Amino acid sequence: MRNLVIIAGLTAAAALGACAPQVKPPFDKGVCYSLSMPEEGSKAAPTFNVVARDQPQIEYCAAQLEQMRIRFLRLGGNRQELIGSYQGQFIFIDQAGVWQSRTLDGNRFFALARTGDGRLAVPGAIDRSPEPAT
Repeated sequence: MRNLVIIAGLTAAAALGACAPQVKPPFDKGVCYSLSMPEEGSKAAPTFNVVARDQPQIEYCAAQLEQMRIRFLRLGGNRQELIGSYQGQFIFIDQAGVWQSRTLDGNRFFALARTGDGRLAVPGAIDRSPEPAT
């Protein structure tokens, strides 16, 4: 019985030791951030950079991040994906659209879709059915 308790304690300690500290997004009201991740192997912490202030909703922050992504691409950048945050939520922008999550590595929920010309729109607003012939 004593060995079982020792093994359980060591297993719990190993599991807690393996947990990496999670990145927590800022909760500043109305502030939109871009997340800069350190390069692999670096011991530096991720940094949150202010993109815009006084944003009323997460969709406005996503639009600001998309605008920043497009500007970087026009300047010769090649990064197609971007991570940001707004009031404790992470925002992920990729070629499919905008996703959001409470954690950096957790489940992502679809927020905005790309239209045929690359703009962002609420998923229900996009009609993908073929137009009737007239």
